[in-house]
Amino acid sequence: MEPFFTNDAIVLGLLLAVLAAVFVTSHLDRPFWQKFYKYVPPLLLCYFLPALLNWPLRLVSGEESNLYFVASRYLLPASLVLLCLSIDLKGVINLGPKALIMFLAATTGIILGGPIALLVVEYIAPGIIPVTPEELWRGLSTVAGSWIGGGANQTAMKEIFDVQDNLFATMIIVDVVVANIWMGFLLYGANISDRLDRRLKADNSAIEDLKEKVASYRANIERIPTTTDMFVVLAVAFGAVAVSHWGSDLITPLMERYEETLSDWGLNSLMSSFFWLVVISTTIGLVLSFTRARKLEGVGASKTGSVFIYILVATIGMKMNLAEVFDNLGLFAVGIVWMAVHVLILLLVAKLIKAPFFFVAVGSQANVGGAASAPIVASAFSPSLAPVGVLMAVLGYALGTYGALICAYLMQAVAVG
Repeated sequence: MEPFFTNDAIVLGLLLAVLAAVFVTSHLDRPFWQKFYKYVPPLLLCYFLPALLNWPLRLVSGEESNLYFVASRYLLPASLVLLCLSIDLKGVINLGPKALIMFLAATTGIILGGPIALLVVEYIAPGIIPVTPEELWRGLSTVAGSWIGGGANQTAMKEIFDVQDNLFATMIIVDVVVANIWMGFLLYGANISDRLDRRLKADNSAIEDLKEKVASYRANIERIPTTTDMFVVLAVAFGAVAVSHWGSDLITPLMERYEETLSDWGLNSLMSSFFWLVVISTTIGLVLSFTRARKLEGVGASKTGSVFIYILVATIGMKMNLAEVFDNLGLFAVGIVWMAVHVLILLLVAKLIKAPFFFVAVGSQANVGGAASAPIVASAFSPSLAPVGVLMAVLGYALGTYGALICAYLMQAVAVG
């Protein structure tokens, strides 16, 4: 069914209207809205309301719109630069080893979740998945690639295991819908993180210290921005985007010359232009945080970056079509059990090492969502924490192919054996 609006100018207007409505109502001093937003985080609505515009309203289509591409290739790197300007790198380092442990726990959850999900679904509902066992594990290997390393690793799995195009398209649907549903839970969890930290008996003092340092620095330099200030902010942001695209355009072809070697070493991400876009823009932001550009935080650099992030959130939500779940119930059952195993391992490790829920959420999303959504989940806790999500997502790119290959061979042993 064709969407009612196909013009991206109209679609962008609708998304911005939705975002504005959420923010206006969330700041109204009225009992109904105050009680409503006590339980429903605004960021969660910014994510799910655009999904409703896709289905069941069918006003827009995430598949036919180019807005996600524009947001992820232009607004995301700009936001990474602006959010990194005021980063307290020493404070990030002081977060300690728990962040890395939770990231690795998330990766382990994905690797083990695939074969366990196959065992559970085949035991409970044998024959529910309408593909052969051989096709099944090969197709699911692409989901493993996406959930550990991102799109480049997903494509690598497709090529390595010779996944047919039609099956690959179905797996992308499973990947996107299940991952987006889980992201919704994480955004809600960010709203009740204090309560969850008490359940986990976690010490989140290092996270709170980092947030307070950034907030204190912002308060000391904050002033009303002039038109000149705003042009400087935009020049820094999109100048960095230009350099990032330029660097990506130069580096990616160089990497592709060594495609065979990089594939043998499982470093397919180095051939992804998006990978270099994220790495270069993040690096520029980190470097600028040691210069006078850091003071742009006083005229709203992170607020501008947050606006870009929210637009990206809306375009991601618009891509989710829950109607497709009913067309692939068996595969979605595998995806949901898979994600449940991932979550269970995360929570067990978090409980064991008393890690704050922030590390659970960002460690998970750095794997499952990558650089496009890890900073979104991190910024749901505080905009000052967004760079932590980016740095962990880059680590996911590095481990993606290796983890996906291990998961794929485990699923082969379960499906075929």
